[in-house]
Amino acid sequence: MTSISSRHNPLVRSFRELARTPDPSGVRLLLDGTHLVREAMAAGTELEAVAIASSRTTVTEEAEVARAAEAYGARVLTVAQPAFAALSPVRAPSGIVAIARRTRSEAEDICRREDGFVLVAVDVQDPGNLGSLIRAGEAGGVSGILVCGTSASPFSWKAVRGSMGSILRLPVTAGLSVDAAISCIRKHGGRIVAAVPRDGRDPDAVGWRGRVGLLVGGEGGGLSDAATALADDRVTIPMTAPVESLNVAVAAAILVYAARRQRP
Repeated sequence: MTSISSRHNPLVRSFRELARTPDPSGVRLLLDGTHLVREAMAAGTELEAVAIASSRTTVTEEAEVARAAEAYGARVLTVAQPAFAALSPVRAPSGIVAIARRTRSEAEDICRREDGFVLVAVDVQDPGNLGSLIRAGEAGGVSGILVCGTSASPFSWKAVRGSMGSILRLPVTAGLSVDAAISCIRKHGGRIVAAVPRDGRDPDAVGWRGRVGLLVGGEGGGLSDAATALADDRVTIPMTAPVESLNVAVAAAILVYAARRQRP
């Protein structure tokens, strides 16, 4: 293992820059903690570099994962504590971080999949919520996710951590307008279902078979009237008063699983 002690080392800077500015293409991801590094190896994802704090190199889970990563073919670095604190994105560093390289996802590939079920996240500004939404989408069997509007980057370390590794396996792309996402789905014969807080159909009354794009809106405002007007159908989750709204990841999970009951 290569040893690093300086905060100014180019590799330390590379980690710091990725923590500060996510890769807009989603190819390079910053992984924090043993769980995500294990998930990356299990998914067959290339590991560009793995850094372990020098204080965790003995009998620790981090040391075990670092050895596995080295056997996996990754470049493993032992980083002195002050320098590690500089490259880790969290206030209380977990002891191991990595840069992974995933395959870039394209919107066209997500939209053209036969009988594809596409989750469209619109203006989801909290990266933790966005990561949880990605996790729920993978668990419920969506074929891909389009992240639109003013949403947070799904490739930020906070969103990656919130996804618990799902971002490594599920096709996700970002940077589209809502109109572009809808046009992409419609181009390939898909129907659009918009999640709205009231006056939509019960989730079990919606037809979820075939190519479908499910639009869910972000915290607070939800979907705009303009986005909702473009939908072929509207769905509303029944709620007991006085509750009027749910966390976007929770709402997405409910709707994805409602769709799963109909889809093959």
